[in-house]
Amino acid sequence: MFGSAPNRRPSVGDFRKLSVWKKAHELALSIYQETSSWPKHELFGLTSQSRRAAVSIPANIAEGCGKNSDAELAKHARLSMGSGSELSYYLILAHDLSYITRPRRDEIQVALSEVRRMLASLERVSATAAERASPGSKLHRKAPVVPAVRADG
Repeated sequence: MFGSAPNRRPSVGDFRKLSVWKKAHELALSIYQETSSWPKHELFGLTSQSRRAAVSIPANIAEGCGKNSDAELAKHARLSMGSGSELSYYLILAHDLSYITRPRRDEIQVALSEVRRMLASLERVSATAAERASPGSKLHRKAPVVPAVRADG
């Protein structure tokens, strides 16, 4: 996908070149700026959790790029998406607690949705490339196999 050797991506080692990382970094900066005005009693609570989730998005992208493996990049893109969902909830909670206005929350949610769409694409492309390099691997999220239950017991 990204390099000439199978499952190697020397050209993506610099995560700063990825558009999704740039947008995720901008989002993290926005969260830091927004949370600076939240109540001081939330510093070790909602403020800290929101910042941690926001920073986790670009940090996981960077870590995935550093692994030089399409499978690892796909895995870290999924982790970033999870942090994005977590951040989305924190924004809802912050709004419900009147720490953030609806327009500002919606503005950040729009940016977060864009990052999550880009992450989904990165995960899909990386997982596909990894599967091509290792055809027996199971990288895509698939429905779990549920064993049949016998009626007799």
